[in-house]
Amino acid sequence: MDLVLEAADHFVFDKAYAQLLPKGGVVDQFIQNNPLLLNVKSNFVNYKDSFNGTLTSAAPTLLANPIISSIYNSVVNYQNQDEIYGLKPTTFFDVTSYTEQSILSRSNILREGVSIFIVTAIFGWLLYFSVASLSYYFVFDKKIFNHPRYLKNQIWLEIERATTAIPVMVLLTTPVFLMELRGFSYLYYDINESTGGWSALWWQIPKFILFTDCGIYFIHRWLHWPSVYKALHKPHHKWIVCTPFASHAFHPVDGFFQSIPYHIYPMVFPLHKVLYLFLFTFVNFWTVMIHDGQYLSNDPFVNGTACHTVHHLYFNYNYGQFTTLWDRIGGSYRRPDDSLFVKDSKKDQDEKVWKQQVVQMEEIRNELEGKTDDREYISKD
Repeated sequence: MDLVLEAADHFVFDKAYAQLLPKGGVVDQFIQNNPLLLNVKSNFVNYKDSFNGTLTSAAPTLLANPIISSIYNSVVNYQNQDEIYGLKPTTFFDVTSYTEQSILSRSNILREGVSIFIVTAIFGWLLYFSVASLSYYFVFDKKIFNHPRYLKNQIWLEIERATTAIPVMVLLTTPVFLMELRGFSYLYYDINESTGGWSALWWQIPKFILFTDCGIYFIHRWLHWPSVYKALHKPHHKWIVCTPFASHAFHPVDGFFQSIPYHIYPMVFPLHKVLYLFLFTFVNFWTVMIHDGQYLSNDPFVNGTACHTVHHLYFNYNYGQFTTLWDRIGGSYRRPDDSLFVKDSKKDQDEKVWKQQVVQMEEIRNELEGKTDDREYISKD
């Protein structure tokens, strides 16, 4: 995320922070005249030290404990201090005339947190609305509006849920982005022999997909434990049949949990920074695609739209994100019905298939959620 923040600082935030919180301004003078706040500023606001120096000076007695000292040394050795944002040289954009004019420097963790939250939330909204809208107008099969388990005002309900969930998911994810900005990851930019060259970079794509697919499978299965399902995952299963706008319509904590494997990967394995941003974007594209109701692929390995439609219809199947591998291993794979792939089907054929789906769905839903169903469908049957 340092590449994104560098661009945002260069074009927007350097000037914004310099004007809102300038050196010598009202806030700075207030801090200078308050000994307690001045101490906070010297240790937190104008953060220039490495993690090592800061913690050592702040907690020498704690470090005398051998267990804490061992953990601390592991963390310090893990941190790449050459990758601390704001202290390392810029990659693409030079510093501006405003860069050093704010009491909050680029390396300040408070500023980084606020900035990364704003950028990621705006990007999340833009990506959600743009991709879901394009999918809705050019890909989505609108026959689903007649499905007996389509909800009244469903699209607006999906949009409302997603729009409010995205900033909370971003807020929960911000600490992870801050860890990356402070060098706690294996993200890198230079492509050379020491980083494995181009061959290593291309291998990172399938490794990332397979690693995150495994992680999401087990998290998703956990989210279907009855107590966890009712508390967190049920809001996303409000949509028995989906539109592209259901893609991000989660309980925000649910969405955050399912994103964890994406953030664990670069903390465990090397990953190029540009590829990381590409994969971050691709994941959001894929999330929309598997909710768009367009059944283009019946590949037995790819967990595409048809497989995910089965998951929303029948709840306890096809937990994977990208592949069917872990569903097959875990015994939760359910092959999509052939009827999903029939093009230009007639109305009476669709209605017959939908009735069969409803009978099977209601049996499973009753077991998972109980007989009471608080959804308001377009159909009364």
